[in-house]
Amino acid sequence: MSLRSIVIGVAGGTGSGKTTVAKHILESVGWNRIAFIQHASYYHDASNLPRDERAKLNFDHPDSLETALLVEHLKILRQGRSVAIPIYDFRTHTRTAETRLVTPEPVILVEGILIFADRDLRQLFDVKIFVDTDPDIRFIRRLVRDMKERGRSLDSVVEQYLTTVRPMHLEFIEPSKRYADVIIPEGGHNTVAMEMVVARIQALLHEAQHLEPPV
Repeated sequence: MSLRSIVIGVAGGTGSGKTTVAKHILESVGWNRIAFIQHASYYHDASNLPRDERAKLNFDHPDSLETALLVEHLKILRQGRSVAIPIYDFRTHTRTAETRLVTPEPVILVEGILIFADRDLRQLFDVKIFVDTDPDIRFIRRLVRDMKERGRSLDSVVEQYLTTVRPMHLEFIEPSKRYADVIIPEGGHNTVAMEMVVARIQALLHEAQHLEPPV
């Protein structure tokens, strides 16, 4: 019996509920059957810049991420080998000295705001899911997250949203929605859509497990 990993991509704007959707998939399909990777782990290290300049970087532009490394890691996982995923510290905007070992699993789940904006990465996905949520809800969620989890001030979050987050969403993230196979309004709270997505993943897993071995 031959087993080929199914690669699932979950995209959407910041605060759209991507992580909730990913968690629902993990819990429904099984944590032990999924290799979970976040595109945000691949932000370029900014340790060469003064600390006050790091926060001014545009983290919502595709060039802020080392996507080529993610593409390489996904190909390695599909070959049945493990990879060392970078660990990014959002408080200091640097990569830590440690990495996270990810082993190949029947499902590889990738989550990130810009994963459909890159052609090479986009072509690796068997299923592309876009989480579509109203802009005001997304902004409120980002505001709460950045202040509570990343130690940001109200003024800095608002300024960043207006100068980079919103413009980059309109330029890169929203247009990438056209590449999605499934668009989920309201994210993980849309139970009907989530049931359909999980059913599709289960069906793909069943098909993959019953492929004829290569000659």
